[in-house]
Amino acid sequence: MMALPGGRHLDSITLPGQRLHLMQVDSVQRWMEDLKLMTECECMCVLQAKPISLEEDAQGDLILAGGTGPGEPLQLLLKRGWVISTELRRIGQKLAQDRWARVHSMSVRLTCHARSMVSEYSAVSRNSSKEMGQIEKLLMEKCSELSAVTERCLQVENEHVLKSMKACVSETLSMLGQHFGQLLELALTREVQALVRKIDASDNIYTTESTTGNLFSLTQEGAPLCRIIAKVDGVLCLADILTDDSHSEATRAEAAAVVAQVTSPHLPVTQHLSSFMESMEEIVTALVKLCQEASSGEVFLLASAALANITFFDTMACEMLLQLNAIRVLLEACSDKQRVDTPYTRDQIVTILANMSVLEQCASDIIQENGVQLIMGMLSEKPRSGTPAEVAACERVQQKAAVTLARLSRDPDVAREAVRLSCMSRLIELCRSPSERNSSDAVLVACLAALRRLAGVCPEGLQDSDFQQLVQPRLVDSFLLCSNMEESFV
Repeated sequence: MMALPGGRHLDSITLPGQRLHLMQVDSVQRWMEDLKLMTECECMCVLQAKPISLEEDAQGDLILAGGTGPGEPLQLLLKRGWVISTELRRIGQKLAQDRWARVHSMSVRLTCHARSMVSEYSAVSRNSSKEMGQIEKLLMEKCSELSAVTERCLQVENEHVLKSMKACVSETLSMLGQHFGQLLELALTREVQALVRKIDASDNIYTTESTTGNLFSLTQEGAPLCRIIAKVDGVLCLADILTDDSHSEATRAEAAAVVAQVTSPHLPVTQHLSSFMESMEEIVTALVKLCQEASSGEVFLLASAALANITFFDTMACEMLLQLNAIRVLLEACSDKQRVDTPYTRDQIVTILANMSVLEQCASDIIQENGVQLIMGMLSEKPRSGTPAEVAACERVQQKAAVTLARLSRDPDVAREAVRLSCMSRLIELCRSPSERNSSDAVLVACLAALRRLAGVCPEGLQDSDFQQLVQPRLVDSFLLCSNMEESFV
């Protein structure tokens, strides 16, 4: 998407409805918006006094059609950043193919895009910093250098000389990309800081709600924006929203959505969340309360997803959840179809239980709240629609339920309760029948581990054939046996 590390990531939260305005933009709508950035290249070619290219890939040239409105520097940066990043990537591709005419024409166009981004951002933003001014100068110098050296390459016929010049072009392109990434990150950081300050300073609930929505939209742009939000202590700003009951449930749910995205274990941004520890107890408490009082499945999903990610972030959060009786809140919610009625939500719940189950005192709470029976039910999670996303969510629920059961079965009371509820029979079925686990290897490994843990406490619950094939061999041998089973063998 842009020349910052990372890229657009897959959403870790799938929302089933459209009841909150924070829902992600539909993919078709996003595509239609992106179409505005793509036009034919004739206008730019004429402005640059260059002949219109007859090459077949010229039709895909990217020109920013129109501009963003005043006061929209973030959208300007994101759109210009997308175009320039795409141009940089395509120039690299043409350079590898030694298509020098295309490399030069695209380098000229890249210079125009870079100059436009700098001038347009300067027009809509506040006074830029000295550091930004220096990087802008370096960026434009490299753009000019790239255009000049690629033009010289058009005049060279000696292949040996051209090969040496190609290395020079590649190095210039690399440096240009670095300067562009630095400039874009500085500008985005500045604008995100402005959003955070706007939330902090606002006494208007509507302003707070809309600005929080803007932050959530930024998290959908991928890891770079999540890292920036974390770096400028945006999570701490959101903590104030979560802990303030004067804000609407929708606003607090939107704040929870941002927390969930920024703390995602799939994003390498946790090094910027050290200050988050200062407010973690308040955030966790507010999220548990939001789960308990959620009026819809979407709100519960967002709050539980944020809690799930936080339990990955630090084990101290699991201890806080125990103190807050979060197990009771989560397990009670499972019987409320208004709050928990999709595998996506159960995925968040079982994630929290799996991470909490590393604590010894978690087992007694699970038994007290009949949690083993709920985990047993999660081992039978089935998709309703059969969509790839839902099937994957069901696999995660089954896998994490087995992991949770294996960890909790360190406690003999939990293991005996699991055996009483026929968990071993279900685990054996998942191991032996690929269709029951959608042929998932991850589910198979987790079920084998859980079965072996239960068998160590209650071996009498196994038939001899199950013990000899699923428990006695090495785990890898049992895995290979089960992963190669045909349905007719079961």
